[in-house]
Formats: sequence, C-alpha cells, structure tokens
Amino acid sequence: MIHSMTGFGKAITELPNRKITVEIKSLNSKQLDLSTRIPAIYREKEMEIRSEIAKRLERGKVDFSIFIENIGRDACTQLNMPVIEGYYQQIKEASETLKIALPTDWFQTLLRLPESMKTDTMELEDNEGDVLMQTIDKAIGQLEEFRQQEGVMLQKLFTQKIDNIASLLKEVEPYEQERVEKIKVRIHEALSKIENFDYDKNRFEQEMIFYIEKLDINEEKHRLDNHLKYFIETMASGKGQGKKLGFISQEMGREINTLGSKANHAELQKIVVRMKDELEQIKEQVLNVM
Repeated sequence: MIHSMTGFGKAITELPNRKITVEIKSLNSKQLDLSTRIPAIYREKEMEIRSEIAKRLERGKVDFSIFIENIGRDACTQLNMPVIEGYYQQIKEASETLKIALPTDWFQTLLRLPESMKTDTMELEDNEGDVLMQTIDKAIGQLEEFRQQEGVMLQKLFTQKIDNIASLLKEVEPYEQERVEKIKVRIHEALSKIENFDYDKNRFEQEMIFYIEKLDINEEKHRLDNHLKYFIETMASGKGQGKKLGFISQEMGREINTLGSKANHAELQKIVVRMKDELEQIKEQVLNVM
C-alpha cells in the first residue's frame, strides 16, 4: 500500500504547570526538507527530535512546531524585553528595506511573535523530556495515519487511470489493419497520378513491407502493457515507492509518445491523446507519493 507525503498531526499534553502542543505537517518534496520551531527550553532535545522525525517520515517538506503555555498558579508571565526589542528593530529594518508600512498596532504584532513572553517557571519539570517525546510520537503517529489514508485515495485514483489506459490500448487493435490498408491505397493512388511512370513491382512490395514494419506498433503496445502491470505491482509492494512509480510513468509516456508518432491514423491519434490525458493525471499525483 502506497502512502502520501501530505499529512497533518497534532497532540496536546498537560503537565501541572505547562501545556505542550505539538503540530507537524508535511507536503511533497524529493527529499526530507525539515524546518522546526522549538522553544528554547527544549533546545537540548532538538537533535533527538530531528532524528525521530527523519526516521519516521523519510521524505517530504515537513514543518514541525512545539508550543508551550504555562498554566500553573505560580507562573508569573513577563514581557521578554530583549526578544521584543530585537523583533522591533528587525521589523523597522525590514520596513525600510522592503518599502512596507510599519504595523499600526505594535504591541499586538510584537506580543504574538515567538518567545515574546516569558515566565518564572521556564524550567524543565521532572520527566518533562520523556513527556515531550511521547507527545511528539502521538503527533507523528497522527500524520502517518493521515498519510496512509491519503495513500489509499491515491492508489484508487492510480488504479482507475491505469485501467483507463489499458482499455484505450485495447481500442487500438481494430484500427491497426485498417491503417495498413489505407497506407497502401494512399501510396498506390499517389503513384497512379504520375504520368508515364513505371516501377518494379517486386521492389515496390519490398519497400512497402519495410515502410509498414517501421510503422508497426506491436512492440510499443507490449511494452506499455508491461509498464501498466508493473505500476500496479509496485503500488502493492508497500510504501516508499514514489520515485519508482515516477520512473515507470516516464517509461509509459515514452511508449505512448511513440505510438502517437507511428499512428498515421486519425482515430489512433485521438486514442493516444486520451492516453496522454490519463497519464498526465498520474504524473501530477505521483509526486505526492512516498
């Protein structure tokens, strides 16, 4: 079963003096692209957190955030003046550089920024590190479930599109012999219009056979059929197949393009266009697969 790279997870844990909220979301990416927002109190756990995320999620553009709220009676909230002053100066400099108007309500803007408030209880409680990792584990677990659910939807979509291409491939067969006969007639008609033109009929037949063999699409049909089956087999082999499915879809595209270039028949060209439309939808969504 394939998994999507898109997902979201959230977990909340309350301690006697603090509430910990962990949020993690991911989108598609060729590699693991991880950005984290971790409060200073948990900085010592950052490497462990990053390692756990990398091990569990493997690929995707991942945004990870930890929010803490002090809820104990003894928690005395204060303005974190050095941090606020730093934000104030950066915003002024950004305003001048980017020619953007300054905020009309400075306090509302500054107090919403990370770590602009501090409390007297910003120290780790007993076993808080373990509790934090358990909360992170729950959030990642939710994201993994989300990815699995999205993967089920993607697999249904891919199966439908592959079946559609396979059906279109069968529609090609009735036109193949008709196409050859039309080519022969067209060439004979062209030759007959040339006055006083004589030609070696044996040589003509040899050239005709050679020409028709160049337009033969049996190999392309066979390879495309194999690619379609291989795509389905790869989906069933488990997660982590996104790149492989991308390569297979590229090979399918090559065979469909060759069918189009060899078609030399209006109805076959229409079938090829429909195949390309189905394949393009596969290529768009395969980018989301783990």
